[in-house]
Amino acid sequence: MNNTMSASRNINLAMALNILGLFGISVILIVAFYYQLARFELPCPLCLLQRAGIIMIGLGFLFNIYFGIKNGHYSLSILGCIVTGFVSMRQVSLHILPGDTGYGSTFFGLHFYTWAAILSILTIIAIAVIMPLKAGNTDSRYTPPTLGKVAMGLFAFLIAANLVSTLLECGSGQCDDNPTFYQLLQK
Repeated sequence: MNNTMSASRNINLAMALNILGLFGISVILIVAFYYQLARFELPCPLCLLQRAGIIMIGLGFLFNIYFGIKNGHYSLSILGCIVTGFVSMRQVSLHILPGDTGYGSTFFGLHFYTWAAILSILTIIAIAVIMPLKAGNTDSRYTPPTLGKVAMGLFAFLIAANLVSTLLECGSGQCDDNPTFYQLLQK
């Protein structure tokens, strides 16, 4: 009986941490949109790839909330961390020379691509801590809690908004290296 209660408590803690993780990913995307829409800083192609990687991280959390916690979902998040980490480190390496001011604004003294690299590492560590709370895979149908449904709805909206803004920015072709206007809104 005690093991059942402990396992249930671990599942609830793991679910709460997945919901918190999805809200955290959503906050990151909201901040990116704030800089894009309010401060008129259009994301570069590498920035868009980092957003795609961050969305992959969030999809792993979303799948855990919706379908129940599975190691395969964490694998998707870890793959998203790897994608985001590689792309952000590529951008860091482009702006590492002395005197290079970097691309875009800074946030607490670091550029967003540097924060993306840090986020990737910290998220992999967080997933490594969360995974043992719910070992293995379960096939039972899971009903997400209300807060989880709110997190999933917000995240789905942000994915759609990213898709629309990317299409407006890049049109049907390749994105500009240093975008200054929305391609589809200039025609």
